[in-house]
Amino acid sequence: MFHLVREPIEIQKIADRIQRPEDGAVVVFEGVVRNHSSGKAVRFLEYDAYESMAIKKMEEIGTRAKKEFAIRDIAIVHRLGHMDIGECSVVIVVASAHRGPAFEACRFAIDQIKEIVPIWKKEFYEDGEVWIEGSH
Repeated sequence: MFHLVREPIEIQKIADRIQRPEDGAVVVFEGVVRNHSSGKAVRFLEYDAYESMAIKKMEEIGTRAKKEFAIRDIAIVHRLGHMDIGECSVVIVVASAHRGPAFEACRFAIDQIKEIVPIWKKEFYEDGEVWIEGSH
């Protein structure tokens, strides 16, 4: 389950679709819009993406996570468009028999998203806006 959406992310529905009786751990990472960045007050964000490539890269991350960590399944959903402070911009759900690999795979996935997925964030401040790249 690797998706880009323009509506609020339904985190519990994603977790419910991933979890199975054999799982002893379901780790959920929820990235949310914060009200500050680089010492400036953030009013809201906008995300944009090269959508077909972003989905492909998220699928690659999921495949690598399954190979490198002892996990059963992973879902990544990233929101695009306008987001207000406190809204969820990305969710990663990892299911596995044990918590350690689930946490490790979740951390791996968010780090890889920031590094290789063509999704761009624009921060809006009281006095202007700026596109943010990379691991912010």
